[in-house]
Amino acid sequence: MDRLDPSTTLILVVDVQEKLAAAMPEESFATLVKNAGILLEAARVLGVPVLASEQYPKGLGPTVPAIAEKLAPLGVTPMAKMTFDACSDLAIARAISDIAPRSVVVVGMESHVCVFQTARELVKRGYTTHVVADGVASRRDENRRLGLSLCERAGAIITATETVAFDLLGQAGTDAFKAVSKLVR
Repeated sequence: MDRLDPSTTLILVVDVQEKLAAAMPEESFATLVKNAGILLEAARVLGVPVLASEQYPKGLGPTVPAIAEKLAPLGVTPMAKMTFDACSDLAIARAISDIAPRSVVVVGMESHVCVFQTARELVKRGYTTHVVADGVASRRDENRRLGLSLCERAGAIITATETVAFDLLGQAGTDAFKAVSKLVR
């Protein structure tokens, strides 16, 4: 497995939306928001491209403000989709293809539905896919765990926020290291 390289990695935020958020366990959702925020800030510092999806925003609402506020400085507007698998939406698939990453890091919800189906399809399309275990949520913890297991069985790498952040950094002693290491303290 190769190191995550900022120039060949994409961070994909899947469906972190208001009405879905209301159904999530409070602690699990807070952890997702905190850790997705860390990765989005690391992406800003390191120049890693970011995309975001929203599942049927008319019914499930927009991306939660805490994530939308991190996406805005990156120039990212969440892309609406009706498919559970983000890659099956033609606009999102085209956006991913245009970025041409080797690796895709996935955070979002729900881990056993949209995150799993997206990760499975990313693997199928040849992307090294990293699903951030402390950056996903489901309404029930057993479904979050099941989703992670399914992602791994589909060929995704199950990882953690700090693992991704420091792998993208690659070394200490830089301004980027100082900025990112402050995020995880």
